[in-house]
Amino acid sequence: MPSEPIRLLNKSLHNQILVKLKDGHEYVGTLEKYDPTMNLIMSDAIEASDDSSEPIAKYGKILVRGNNILYIKTSRPQ
Repeated sequence: MPSEPIRLLNKSLHNQILVKLKDGHEYVGTLEKYDPTMNLIMSDAIEASDDSSEPIAKYGKILVRGNNILYIKTSRPQ
């Protein structure tokens, strides 16, 4: 039986998510894949800023290592 975080990631596949890292960086993109350790592959990823609606940088496809994640916000109610 999958844990609640993994279930949430499964429901969020191919949808937009926001990932906040422990160092304060935020990334917004489409969740493409994940693994049991919550490593994430996101496409159309941008680095977001709290101060501006403009992205800091546009990356395309990125890998976010699970142990760096503080929280994940999904784009729709689960």
